[in-house]
Amino acid sequence: MHHCHHKKEAHGHEGCCAHEHHHEHHESLRGQIVKIAVAAVFLAVAMLLERCTSLPTWQLLLVYLVPYLLVGFDTLKEAAEGLAHGEAFNEHFLMSVATIGALSIGFLPGAETQFPEAVFVMLFFQIGELFEGYAEGKSRESISHLMDIRPDVAQVERDGKLLTVSPDEVIVGETIVIRPGEKVPLDGVVVEGGTSLNTVALTGESLPRKVGVGDEVISGCVNISGLVKVRTTKNYGESTVSKIIRLVEEANEHKSQSETFISRFARIYTPVVVFAALALALVPPLFSGQFAATFPTWLYRALLFLVVSCPCALVISVPLTFFGGIGGASRNGILIKGANYMDVLAKVGTVVFDKTGTLTHGRFAVEAVHPERLDERQLLHLAAHVEHFSTHPVGAALRAAFPDEASDGCELSDVQEIAGHGIQACVEGDTVSVGNAKMMALVGAQWHDCHLTGTIIHVAVNGEYAGHIVINDTLKEDSAEAISRLRDLGVRKTVMLTGDRKEVADMVAKKLGIDEYHAELLPTDKVAYLDSLINLQTPADSLRLAFVGDGINDAPVLARADVGIAMGGLGSDAAIEAADVVLMDDKPSKVPLAIRIARRTLRIARQNLWFAIGVKVAVLLLAAFGLATLWMAVFADVGVTVLAVFNAMRALHINAAHAALPNTERSEINKKES
Repeated sequence: MHHCHHKKEAHGHEGCCAHEHHHEHHESLRGQIVKIAVAAVFLAVAMLLERCTSLPTWQLLLVYLVPYLLVGFDTLKEAAEGLAHGEAFNEHFLMSVATIGALSIGFLPGAETQFPEAVFVMLFFQIGELFEGYAEGKSRESISHLMDIRPDVAQVERDGKLLTVSPDEVIVGETIVIRPGEKVPLDGVVVEGGTSLNTVALTGESLPRKVGVGDEVISGCVNISGLVKVRTTKNYGESTVSKIIRLVEEANEHKSQSETFISRFARIYTPVVVFAALALALVPPLFSGQFAATFPTWLYRALLFLVVSCPCALVISVPLTFFGGIGGASRNGILIKGANYMDVLAKVGTVVFDKTGTLTHGRFAVEAVHPERLDERQLLHLAAHVEHFSTHPVGAALRAAFPDEASDGCELSDVQEIAGHGIQACVEGDTVSVGNAKMMALVGAQWHDCHLTGTIIHVAVNGEYAGHIVINDTLKEDSAEAISRLRDLGVRKTVMLTGDRKEVADMVAKKLGIDEYHAELLPTDKVAYLDSLINLQTPADSLRLAFVGDGINDAPVLARADVGIAMGGLGSDAAIEAADVVLMDDKPSKVPLAIRIARRTLRIARQNLWFAIGVKVAVLLLAAFGLATLWMAVFADVGVTVLAVFNAMRALHINAAHAALPNTERSEINKKES
């Protein structure tokens, strides 16, 4: 059933695959519900038959076997598979042994039949499985949305004609043509033309990259402005884009499968119960000296012991607690894709952040204006005018800083863009040059650097230096709060990885109080860093690593981390598919909230566990001394289940920021806020 986590095969049909997976999941849930309902009807019919007729025991067994097999077939199959693989002691095995025991007990001399109880126990178990399957469902619907960067076609020049072919049909050394707006299908070198490329999807770097003849281009980028011809240097299978897709697919298999709470528990609980039952059946008769006479009584007690020990309350309430926690989290805009990720989230000890789009907005804004000869307003005014038609984010930032430039009636003429330098234009008769240091050198202006970190835009009027403007990616309002809250939660280490320049990374890390950072990284470098961080975790260390990111370039890293958290509001589809947790509103402060919700959910699950075990042990002791009946056992089980389910429902109600805080923590936060 849902315990087998399907591994995604690497092939090209991701899109249809996701759809099919989704469809299959819904179908299987519907099938399970129908099965349970039909089995319940058959059980009622069987009980009526038993009450109203006097069928011989073996015929009654056949009647009860119909609902039993209907609802228990999957469980029996899983138990048999477990035995075949040498993993005998799982919860399926326990349910199978106990229920088969209850079915066969009536054939012992002097014992009563226990058919309805056997079917009831199995029915309960299946309802628990249904909850668990539903809560973990959708757990991961394949990486279909990597379609975003997967180029569909390549325009290749052959014999003077332009042909549209699939990227994997292009061989190394052929020339492809990439028009504005198209994705770069293969890695190569520009042989004709020039353009700027949007590389956000791959590197997370928000500034477009200018390329001209002789420059390398990598697949998965989007061509923004000009038509270029590219000579391919790699075939499709070796190109960056297919490597990234492959990385995600492989990383999924690396996942530290945090087993669900209940399976781990069953692994210890089941052998103990099975051996205790065996001892109960055999030891007392052996010591009584009248083995044949006393054996049926003790065998009955042993089977009773097994039925009582069925972890019904656990099997229902624990998954339901996780289900509630997942529901409560989603009300707060946090989607957790399965109960096992809850488990990992609660143990997070290291949080690794991507920078652009995660801790920062990925949008540029003017941070400072340093004029030399003009005042600030004039400098901004000139720069915004010259950049008026620019499609570059820098242009957008300058226009946003000086919004009334369109209505001030200034004359603008002779606008020319100088690739790799900047833009020059005539404003009210003055030649204004706006760009980088190369631009200043070109017009002979005596420029100087700025003490601030960021993208520095220099301005010269008629070849004389007029000052510069500092533009930076803006930090999200709650980034600093997110880091400090993580520290309050006892997270040991925060790390930032970015494709951006070292100075920018250093500034952001200092502002936010992040422990360490690594800059100028490509997607593959990020995976390598993450690997090294994961390898630092010793097996004895139960702490886990979370990665928070938003771009397609983060998909492999999200999939590789113990728990991948994606920014879902503006993030890419690929990242959302590869992640285990998705934050719907792009707020980094939701990361500590998610950890808090997970910890609270686990706390409730543990309460249920101990409560159920306590009641179980009491009834088991009674059963061992022959003081308990099967109905008492089933009743205790159902009662415990109902109470545990009510407790589990608490996990649903999570009051956003202050939810799930221990009182000490809450009062500290109140202190800070006041």
